[in-house]
Amino acid sequence: MLDEGAELDLIDLNRGLSAEELETLIGGRDYRLFLNPRNVLYRERDMKNHPPSRPEALRLMAANPNLIKRPIVVKGKSLVLGFDPEALSELLK
Repeated sequence: MLDEGAELDLIDLNRGLSAEELETLIGGRDYRLFLNPRNVLYRERDMKNHPPSRPEALRLMAANPNLIKRPIVVKGKSLVLGFDPEALSELLK
């Protein structure tokens, strides 16, 4: 999105985030939106139909960084999850 003139601070989600960092990032939002439905663990546990509790989801995302939907773009209190060019463009206005 640099072509939009935005300066980005990148965080490598491959290194993972702690449950506390995830809690701060997610805040009052629905934690289930942060789960990556393409992840093997998501599909094996049928999280679409049987989502884990919030504490369990945070623990699982902290232990399995690929379970976190990406990219996550944050601007102030707003964020965009996943690749959504329209939402990213709107966020960066």
